Amino acid sequence: MPWKLSSEFTFDSAHVITGYDGPCGRLHGHTYRVRMELSSEKLRPSAHVKRAIMVADFKTLKWAKKDVDAGGLDHAYLNDLPDLGDDTTAEVIAAYLHRRTMDRVRADLPEGDDGADLRLHVTLWETPESSCEYWE
Repeated sequence: MPWKLSSEFTFDSAHVITGYDGPCGRLHGHTYRVRMELSSEKLRPSAHVKRAIMVADFKTLKWAKKDVDAGGLDHAYLNDLPDLGDDTTAEVIAAYLHRRTMDRVRADLPEGDDGADLRLHVTLWETPESSCEYWE
């Protein structure tokens, strides 16, 4: 892939891993760190610039850092999210971030562009020492 767009950010959220036999089965929170890496073989326009000069807009990759009331994950109770529910492990959250981000990227594509060349790699740190990666 000739281009790779990378963005890192943090968000603070709380969750419970339902059925977990240990401390993670109780309400607790994390400052999650996320790295989004979006690769593309071509440049495209975005909602903010009509010329084909971007892989995607950085704003599209950083949606999750917004406050929960603005559609992000910051200060969210993750178990309240319908797509997560009781399954709020790092693995499930990383896949959720991937799915929701690709939905946003695809929504911004020009008509007739299926985005088949786009590849997203998500890394989610639950703690400074523990991370999970997800890609398709």
